[in-house]
Amino acid sequence: MNLKSRDARPDDREQVLRVVEDAFGPEEGPTVARLVTALDDAGSTRASLVAEVDGHVVGHVQLSRSWVDAREALVDVHVLSPLSVAPAHQGTGIGAALLEAAREAAERLGAPAVFLEGDPGYYSGRGWSPAGPLGFTAPSARIPAPAFQVVLLSAYEPWMTGALVYCEPFWALDCVGLRDPLLAQLGG
Repeated sequence: MNLKSRDARPDDREQVLRVVEDAFGPEEGPTVARLVTALDDAGSTRASLVAEVDGHVVGHVQLSRSWVDAREALVDVHVLSPLSVAPAHQGTGIGAALLEAAREAAERLGAPAVFLEGDPGYYSGRGWSPAGPLGFTAPSARIPAPAFQVVLLSAYEPWMTGALVYCEPFWALDCVGLRDPLLAQLGG
């Protein structure tokens, strides 16, 4: 497998949206694909990266602008969502490669932290930690505590804690909080 990750280009759009829809399935895929577009249209996207195998887009990850409502000031942070890998390529390391590329992009962009909602069994082995014990509050009660995760970057300072505030497209499309039945069990 000849895997290459790179910044997404405008001519990747159709392939990216197809990968997102396929990765999230027929029920959630169309909504998550609309989220990708809405984040772009709102000017909230900070990085959009693709994984390519033999010239075909088989994975995508997006970083968008959000904030931590810290006592001292609002802090610009990134939210990693969505992370998508075409079903035929899942389990091959593409997701992990995209996570690392996204972390590197966020570091280059000067973000102090990157947040996500996801399976702690997958993300914790890839450098992510539960955000709550580090002083962060999830933006919604629908996010199970173990699934609310963060990676702190070199621009992070200890005062940068508080509530995560998602940018508007997450709310407009009701893409806040985990709906996956397995992850819902994490909430209790």
